[in-house]
Amino acid sequence: MRIGVGVIGAGTVGGGVIKALQTNHDQIAHKAGVDVALVHVADLRQECLAEFDLTGVTVSGDAEALINDPAVDVVCELIGGTGVAKTFILKALNARKNVVTANKMLLAKAGVELCQAAVANGVELRYEASVAGGIPIIKALREGLAANRIEFVYGILNGTCNYILSRMTYDRLDFGVALSQAQALGFAETPPDLDIEGHDTAHKCQILASLCYSTQVPLDSVYVEGITKVTRDDVAYASEMGYLIKLLAIIRAVDGGIEARVHPTLVPKTHLLASVRNEFNAIYVKGDVVDATLYYGRGAGRMPTASAVLADIIDIAKRGNAKAPAPFVYDKPRPIRNIGQVVGRYYLRLTTNDQAGVLGKVCTILGEHDVSIASCIQRDPHGKEHVHVVMMTHETAEAALRAALARIEKLDCIEEPTHVLRVLG
Repeated sequence: MRIGVGVIGAGTVGGGVIKALQTNHDQIAHKAGVDVALVHVADLRQECLAEFDLTGVTVSGDAEALINDPAVDVVCELIGGTGVAKTFILKALNARKNVVTANKMLLAKAGVELCQAAVANGVELRYEASVAGGIPIIKALREGLAANRIEFVYGILNGTCNYILSRMTYDRLDFGVALSQAQALGFAETPPDLDIEGHDTAHKCQILASLCYSTQVPLDSVYVEGITKVTRDDVAYASEMGYLIKLLAIIRAVDGGIEARVHPTLVPKTHLLASVRNEFNAIYVKGDVVDATLYYGRGAGRMPTASAVLADIIDIAKRGNAKAPAPFVYDKPRPIRNIGQVVGRYYLRLTTNDQAGVLGKVCTILGEHDVSIASCIQRDPHGKEHVHVVMMTHETAEAALRAALARIEKLDCIEEPTHVLRVLG
């Protein structure tokens, strides 16, 4: 028996899949229990294929021809985007072909529609490579942790942001310098907005939240805040208080609802996630049976992502004629909590002018909104016009904190909007 694989898009990830299929053919066949063979590659850019020996493989610039090829059992969509990629996936599913994709943006925006098409046609849509590259977090949640109620997921899911924040932490670089370094090394796109504004992480957050809690999570219900406002001063103050700053996806079950949010977060230096540096990803998951587990590795890149694609192909091959599992199960409708409902601790960096009584005015307003201060750093201004007052709060509702800050920022002594970061814990 043979499983025929068709690859749409021979770029970074697609090229990795082609390479690994050829290099590790015998290993893949042994694990799958059947021959898994590359039979068709479709890409308009024929130059992408120059590095491969595709003797015996159908090569074309027509994705629809690949989908309709009777030799193709599994269609790998690896072009990305939400336009023609969606068209190709739906056509493949409706042609009763199994589909493997790494397309996180499309899954986050159209996962419900794609899931319905897969179920209606009795075929699989697999997407391990869409979240955290080579880290098998989807499989862990679907299978390894299936007996658990997931209490929370904390994820470092974007290597670009983690690299930038690592360089700001360990090399004391400004944000812009760290970003330029990331781009020079190929860790950041040009432009980098999808990464640094948090949207790439939000797509992955939406997928994980939908999977963990068997409910539909509209992408626009995921709170998103990037790292562009994090300064070298914030990194230094956080470190002094015992924290590192990480861009986290936070997914939690709270009071019958779900929190799904992405933002820079102060992580205690003693936490396992604090040790994740540079372009690496990690996901910290707590289940009610297993307790805490950590998944760590390369969250992007040609071969790590190809590894995840191939793992999905092998699972499809091993299933044989058994019933195809649904890509997502939406059987537990739950409300998605807005950011104002979040209760936690907060880091506040106020920029004030140098005058007496500033701290008293600020603390009075915070107290009137039931926001309690746990610690405070106020440096000698050394002749500077503006000074930082850095506070750490006790647990408080975000809505109450925002109401207090709206009043504080009207004070004559406040020179800039207060910078707020949430604290893990």
